[in-house]
Amino acid sequence: MNPIVDTVNLVRPQRATVITLMGPTASGKTSTAIELAKLINGEVISVDSALIYKDMNIGTAKPSLDEQQGIRHHLLDIIAPEDSYSVAEFKRDCVANIEDVLARKKQPILVGGTMMYFNALINGLSSLPQSDLNIRAGLQDEIANKGLNVMHEELAKVDPQSAQRIHQNDSQRITRALEVFRLSGKSISQWQAEKPDPLPYHFEQFSIMPMQRSDLHQRIERRFDIMLSQGFEQEVVNLMAKGTLNTDMPSMRSVGYRQMWQYLEGHIDANEMRERGIIATRQLAKRQVTWLRGWQELSALDTHASNNIDIILKKLGS
Repeated sequence: MNPIVDTVNLVRPQRATVITLMGPTASGKTSTAIELAKLINGEVISVDSALIYKDMNIGTAKPSLDEQQGIRHHLLDIIAPEDSYSVAEFKRDCVANIEDVLARKKQPILVGGTMMYFNALINGLSSLPQSDLNIRAGLQDEIANKGLNVMHEELAKVDPQSAQRIHQNDSQRITRALEVFRLSGKSISQWQAEKPDPLPYHFEQFSIMPMQRSDLHQRIERRFDIMLSQGFEQEVVNLMAKGTLNTDMPSMRSVGYRQMWQYLEGHIDANEMRERGIIATRQLAKRQVTWLRGWQELSALDTHASNNIDIILKKLGS
């Protein structure tokens, strides 16, 4: 068993409450979490696979120190864009931060839209087969020869659940899902269904989003334009100048970055870059909403409601 979990059981026999605030991109999670944290002596732990990267601030809508309003935030700027970061590493780091916040008599508030991170934390992370270099190399050759779309179609045949979750341009996750199937004869969805013992916390779970899809789309478009006005182009110019990044890396697959990179290399013009960036963000939001609609034990909040904090506080007091 996890030694952290064992220690928790010995020191704190009753389960501590951990608040989660999930939602699609541009739904107002950060501002709601900060407002809540001020009222309940809370600290924010980011559950976002883009905010982990250093030097990626504008395109990820990372809250600045001013925007954090004195509320301590965790799991921001923890790795370089060249580095990889697994779901298992997130779970390890998140648990360590939860324990640190609780030890200081503060309330952990987990905020973000990376649903596979939330899933691993709350529902558990299965022991997937270790990577096999030969199988992985073979899959990469197949992708180069057949194309990523064909490999995504193959994944849909052997693991339709994963194919629905994984975008057809996500080469890393497509490769991993097919690798697991070829290694074990069992889909990654089947492996993930085999859950270990849960963490010793009571997760009080909330989601936030606009009730109308068109409203969310407008918020996404508006936020993308704000990013452009704040210097998103120069941010990507600086990342490209490092000479160590490419658009196949997980960091550069964050929405907006690949499209800006293509623009800077002259493959598309500024209007197309903006349009593609907004579309990619909408597609991400759609996948996030799909996750949330199937989520269990979730209290839904409306982005535009004036009483969201009251709803949360009432739920916490019940």
